[in-house]
Amino acid sequence: MIIFKDILLQALKEHWATGHFNFSELDQARAIVEACAELRSPAILGTSEGERNHVGLTEAVAIRDAFRKDFNIPIFLNADHTKSVEAAKAAIDAGYDSIHIDLSALSFEENVAGTKEIAAYAHGKNSEISVEGELGYLRGESKIQKEKIEVRSEDYTHPDQAKIFVERTGVDRLAIVVGNIHGISLDEPNLDIERIRAIRGCIPEEVALVLHAGSGIPDAQIKAAIEAGIANIHINTDIRVAYMSGLRRSLEEHADEVVIYKLDTGAIESLKAVLKEKLLLFNSVNRI
Repeated sequence: MIIFKDILLQALKEHWATGHFNFSELDQARAIVEACAELRSPAILGTSEGERNHVGLTEAVAIRDAFRKDFNIPIFLNADHTKSVEAAKAAIDAGYDSIHIDLSALSFEENVAGTKEIAAYAHGKNSEISVEGELGYLRGESKIQKEKIEVRSEDYTHPDQAKIFVERTGVDRLAIVVGNIHGISLDEPNLDIERIRAIRGCIPEEVALVLHAGSGIPDAQIKAAIEAGIANIHINTDIRVAYMSGLRRSLEEHADEVVIYKLDTGAIESLKAVLKEKLLLFNSVNRI
């Protein structure tokens, strides 16, 4: 069986990136997997803590298992932006393939301690579970922002600190802050590509670099980030906007319709179109 870590290492060596896409409804998860299957790309399904509370831990794992059987492609389920050790352990115990333990709002030492605990716990249960830590302060929210978001120099991940963090925690992936912000703001992000390259040079090859908040970043910067060493890119706001735009159109065009799965059709079409654009941008097509 292909494991997540091997795919990320392949992506790094071949200069492409896996796409990580969040879902909160079954039809969204199916659209993600269908798009990946049609383009022969690995599928990374993500659920934030809020999305997990809505979908259910056991239910999310069951969805992954069903789709693996139905589509026969590599599908991984990640517990995205998990803010506590307890919540991370719950996702591990439920059967998630991957855990993003995000203690970046804490002090460096507290972040290291909690992340190290989760890495040890996950790897002790199953060495194939991939653990992601986060270093730096990622501003914004997964929505369309109505103001400019200022990213300060002190928010950025420092290469030397990243090296220490990886050595002390034992993570498989590292989420970094290099000018990226959650959501879509009034001004475009400006990624520090040289910083990505410097961080990549400071940590072991087998530890993947992750770019969160990929929505709203110009395509040229995404491509440059991949060339500099990013192997996994998170997209949420862009697909949320696409889904809701398609749903609103369906509601307007079919005001008398009461069968929700029929109204979902337009939302799914819009969502899949954006998903395929991202997979093509990440150069992850025909990788399985």
